[in-house]
Amino acid sequence: MKLGPLTISPLDLLLVAVPAGLVMKFTGAPDAWIFVVACVAIIPLAGWMGRATEHLSAHYGPGVGGLLNASFGNAAELIIAAMALRHGLIDVVKASLTGSIIGNVLLVLGLALLLGGAKHKDQHFNKTSAGFGSTLMALSAVGLLVPGLYALVSGPAGVPHLASMSLEISIVLFLAYIASLVFSLITHRSVFAEAGGGHHVARPWSKGRAITVLVIATAFVGVMSELLVGSVEHTADAWGMPHVFVGVILVAIIGNAAEHSTAVLMAMKNQMDLAMNIAVGSGIQIALFVAPVLVFMSYGFGTPMDLVFTPMEIIAVACTVVILSLVAHDGRSHWLEGLLLLAVYVI
Repeated sequence: MKLGPLTISPLDLLLVAVPAGLVMKFTGAPDAWIFVVACVAIIPLAGWMGRATEHLSAHYGPGVGGLLNASFGNAAELIIAAMALRHGLIDVVKASLTGSIIGNVLLVLGLALLLGGAKHKDQHFNKTSAGFGSTLMALSAVGLLVPGLYALVSGPAGVPHLASMSLEISIVLFLAYIASLVFSLITHRSVFAEAGGGHHVARPWSKGRAITVLVIATAFVGVMSELLVGSVEHTADAWGMPHVFVGVILVAIIGNAAEHSTAVLMAMKNQMDLAMNIAVGSGIQIALFVAPVLVFMSYGFGTPMDLVFTPMEIIAVACTVVILSLVAHDGRSHWLEGLLLLAVYVI
């Protein structure tokens, strides 16, 4: 079998930011510049991680391939958040979780519907698959929002219970994530196959090449994430931005940038099932996989993280879930729906 080449995309030109960031760190450049360069570097690195995972999926079949995609789909963001946890930036980590959920549904799906609808007048997607994603998002959002709602209702008396409650809910969410994989990859695989849930490569790389690229890209994402997190506090202060804004907007977008671009490109190719699966599926992975894993990791770092979010984050996530159900219910989309999603994101 002839192996596919290591094709270079225009996005890969941003890889020059990797050595630039290291040089700037060791020469004592301003934190704001290091932050920007690290953000830029992570975008193409995350793209290479996704590409390597896609080629591995071609070797191992749809079942294992789906598990690989689910595991590595948000790997860049998980690495960034883990580094932030290690530095004690719990507010930034929690804000990046809600920011990712909001961004995937409102920003990514909004851009996909807008640009895809501008090119194709009426687009269609599998209602069953989209409905499953919408329902799963709603249920997972409930798990994330309950500790915050409990904190608002109980006041200071409930504070001692928030850490243990968050850990218990994280276990439930993680088990729900495993169940969703069993559902989509084993018991109801045919439904998602009909929905176009896979993106096949014509000439896959060898397993060794794919694993090598994945390991190298992951390692460099870790290094760039360390630079990003190490400079985020000073950058936020220099730019006059609260840490929650940095997490909700900047870190959330950077961590999923490569995946975001894929969803938009698929929509422009009229592959709306795949675009929906990427955008909504990424949000679900954040709630059911990334959030629980970060809670588990926080205990290893000695600073247990709870799942108590600010009232505005709770409201934003709740609104996002409702909006997703409205968009997904009819199996059709057009550019105006995308524009309205983007309008809500801007608000």
